[in-house]
Amino acid sequence: MTEIEERTAAPLPESVRRFVAHWGSMGDHWGVNRSVSQVHALLYLSEKPLSAEEIAASLGMARSNVSTSLRELQSWELIRRAPVLGDRRDFFEAETDIWAVVTRIAAGRKARELDPAAAALRDCLAAAAADRDVSEVAVGRLREMLDFVDRSSRWYEQMLALPRSQVAALMKMGGGIAKFLGRGAGIVKRRASG
Repeated sequence: MTEIEERTAAPLPESVRRFVAHWGSMGDHWGVNRSVSQVHALLYLSEKPLSAEEIAASLGMARSNVSTSLRELQSWELIRRAPVLGDRRDFFEAETDIWAVVTRIAAGRKARELDPAAAALRDCLAAAAADRDVSEVAVGRLREMLDFVDRSSRWYEQMLALPRSQVAALMKMGGGIAKFLGRGAGIVKRRASG
């Protein structure tokens, strides 16, 4: 039996099928094509690199749809080619370090959504401030929105600069951060007693 014959797609276990379907639905909500998310989910859980043919067979997708999804996932750096000895086909594996996955997704979302939104808001604010027909209220609201987007962007960049251990510690602190800052102490106490 050859390597190619050994690598036929086996039916997916029910828990894997559910994860792939759920990840695809989540991707849909985030504005990512469902097929792209499903291919990512399958590769993320796979113990071995998979070919496009294996992915298509496992997910019941058209080969062209899988190819498009693989290209998009590579552009996000969420998957990479993985050579398989004795087989000339392309095989793919996912990044499995969850911190790297989340960081890359967040960086991609920031570049595709937050940065263009900030640029558009700057243009709108400049135009509104120069237009006598635009009220000060509208200009103020645009300024507030731009300030929020800029702060969010700076916060994201600051979090990326921190070592993982510090980000993990911040996440573990959760509501304790609000308590430390002297705000939300009542919320923290209510949750602890509830």
